[in-house]
Amino acid sequence: MYRTALRNVLAHKGRLLMTALAVMLGTAFVAGTMVFSDTFGKAMRENNSTSYSDVAVQVVDTAAGATASPESKSEKSPVTLTDATVQQLTALPGTASARGVVGGFTGVADKKGDLIGQAWTARGANFAPGPDGKDARYPMAEGQGPKNGKEIALDRKTADKGGYKVGDTVRVGSNGPVLEAKLTGVFTTDDPVVNSGGSLTLFDRATAQQLLLEPGRYSSIVLAAKPGTSEDTLLSQVNQKLRPEQQIEVRTGADLKAEDEQLITKSSENIRTMLLAFAGISLFVGIFIIANTFTMLIAQRTKELALLRAIGASRKQVTGSVLVEALAIGVISAGAGLVAGVGVGAGLQSLVASLDDGMPTGSLVIKPLTVVVTLLVGVLVTVLSALLPAVRAARIAPVAAMSSGDQPTSHKSLMVRNAIGSALAAAGIALVAFGASKGNADGRMPVAFGALLAVLGVFVLLPLLSRPVIALVGPVLGRLFGTPGKLARQNAVRNPRRTAATAAALTIGLTLVSGLTVIGSSLTDTVDRAVTSSMKADFRVAAANRMSLSDKVPAEIAKAPGVTASSPVTLVTWQLNGTKRDIVGLNADSLDKLVEVTMTSGSMAAAAQGQLLVDQDLAKKLGATTGSAVEVTYGDGSKGSLTVGGVYKQGGMLGGAVLANSEILKHDQQPYLNQVLVKGTGGETEALKQALKDATGANPVIEVQSRQEVRDGFSQTITFALNMMYGLLAMSVIVAILGVINTLAMSVFERKREIGMLRAIGLDRSGIKRMVRLESVVISVFGAGIGVLLGCFTAWAINGTLKSSLPDMATVVPYGQLLLFLALAGVVGLVAAFWPARRASRLDILDSIKTD
Repeated sequence: MYRTALRNVLAHKGRLLMTALAVMLGTAFVAGTMVFSDTFGKAMRENNSTSYSDVAVQVVDTAAGATASPESKSEKSPVTLTDATVQQLTALPGTASARGVVGGFTGVADKKGDLIGQAWTARGANFAPGPDGKDARYPMAEGQGPKNGKEIALDRKTADKGGYKVGDTVRVGSNGPVLEAKLTGVFTTDDPVVNSGGSLTLFDRATAQQLLLEPGRYSSIVLAAKPGTSEDTLLSQVNQKLRPEQQIEVRTGADLKAEDEQLITKSSENIRTMLLAFAGISLFVGIFIIANTFTMLIAQRTKELALLRAIGASRKQVTGSVLVEALAIGVISAGAGLVAGVGVGAGLQSLVASLDDGMPTGSLVIKPLTVVVTLLVGVLVTVLSALLPAVRAARIAPVAAMSSGDQPTSHKSLMVRNAIGSALAAAGIALVAFGASKGNADGRMPVAFGALLAVLGVFVLLPLLSRPVIALVGPVLGRLFGTPGKLARQNAVRNPRRTAATAAALTIGLTLVSGLTVIGSSLTDTVDRAVTSSMKADFRVAAANRMSLSDKVPAEIAKAPGVTASSPVTLVTWQLNGTKRDIVGLNADSLDKLVEVTMTSGSMAAAAQGQLLVDQDLAKKLGATTGSAVEVTYGDGSKGSLTVGGVYKQGGMLGGAVLANSEILKHDQQPYLNQVLVKGTGGETEALKQALKDATGANPVIEVQSRQEVRDGFSQTITFALNMMYGLLAMSVIVAILGVINTLAMSVFERKREIGMLRAIGLDRSGIKRMVRLESVVISVFGAGIGVLLGCFTAWAINGTLKSSLPDMATVVPYGQLLLFLALAGVVGLVAAFWPARRASRLDILDSIKTD
């Protein structure tokens, strides 16, 4: 029996090719994911291994980043790390040296004035030379380190990107006025900022403190231990010296390195999990192809299997022979997938490097676990997918099988299948409706489980759905394509199970693609309305990395030519009636000129009297109405009350509460400065935009954006995420195409006699080709159409669970894109039918008619 099974594999290798390719692609994705994540993780760890080579203990001022967030900005803290602190730590018995470090955001402009690299990876630090005038942390490859406020040094990569050489004038900026300085040195370093593709600018100590922090203050102090002194011993000495009530964090270099390695491992695992999820989708699609292939092969070999039963083969042996075929295909395909997976891993590594040249790379890592998992997954998926067809093959009675090669589908089995599918779909829809009605995170699990049940239910019901749905296009096919069109429709509904299995592969892919598209469109619409619908200003000025702007920027912008109204948009976090709330601040005299607010009660003019404006949602939570008082705890801990001067509808960019800047400044002299809104005398013009850029000193890290540019920025982020998802789903779509090709090719072989008869009674070769192609297109569009409907349903359900965080969110169906997906599915069906249709048209008429 086993020799027979292996001979069957060799005899049907052409028909099994697409199945093997489907398994190979799925396992290649799995192997490639594991190779890439292991390689990426190793490269990151090696890159990080030298980051703390000179650190025995690090003391960090946790309040030094107060400008980074509005909440921390509201919580002032005393200066903790100064020169005196450095001297105290230097005097410890275990300290070999103590180095004060200043760090903060600093962007570098290229010669065109554009920011080099990304804003969130642009950093500045202090050059700390020793007695010899050199800084071991930043050894100079060219020139020397900066000595005053007119000099800087750049890392090698940034200097090369900007085309700068020692002696050139370089424009650098943080969140305030731009600085033009002479490049005195180019350095190399193992600093993780640079190794990760960021830019690093060095200033002399006084300039770094003034620009990035404040005079006399350090963000951290790095200590080196004397020979014979352990890190833990030095840590204990530091903790005894520094007061525990100070806002500092003391860590050993080993702890810092271990923490970074843990973050790297977690990041690698998250990447692996995401990619494996998409690999799982490809394998899931492959299951339908494998099961369909073996079902058709067994149907074609019914008499052969019956003969084996008649001469003594047991049901167990027949089942085993089919599974041996699957095992052989699984082993070969998984092995090929493993080899291809190494190439996929290398390709992913190259792709990441091309997207971000700062990402570390290294030699490919192929762990034994990768080999075992890939081979095991490939074999198990193939064998389990063939199990049900194998069991069915063994249940066919020998006499019944030998009497006819055509075994009709059991109506009882279809009834049972339809009942199961209906129950699953009904339960899923009920769970989704329940979860969506919650409108918050509590409904996400019911929605997720319900959507899964509904999708599985529809998959089970596909044979039932195929007949009426495909019947709708029957008259159209007949009128447009004549006899080939009628025959294509009949072939598509002749075997509902086969049609469903073929269409299911595309249904899965289109469900995910259309669902992501609808969610993306809904998010884009929501963000668009939230951010720009309330913006009457012509431009907004903000830091590229979303840090707080310098308090000097609003005054410079107000003086720019063409500005008729402007206001800094500040943000503080205070307690209202005992709960922390974000409050947006604007200048009361220009509020109505810069933002669009729909008041439901009260007046915007109340802001000028120092009164609080709240949106409907916050008013409900606070139990407040126009004229009522709200208890407030300010950022400095003092308490008071504010009168609600008006209630407005959802405020979009204004958030839940608005207060005049003059009132905010009474309790917080340095609120988080989010952006500056500007209204021009002549509206939105290029002249005004240039004037605003000039007012900021053409700072490369400060953006001047119109309303449309703000809208485009958010939509580009969502589009990038969608494109990445589409790319990952492309593998499952390719596998689905292979399934269509495989099913059609085997169907042509199965219908050789029928095709021969059609040729004999006058249907020419072009008619045969048209018939097969139309059948493929019909099945593909059917599967895609069901997938689009399922995707829209799932997206609607997911959107319902986001209502609590995005109250204005509405499901937006991009009909144009969805119709494009259906059209592309038709093209896929047409392309997939090219080889089967050609093969069908070339069958010999007499040989086909006499086929047993």
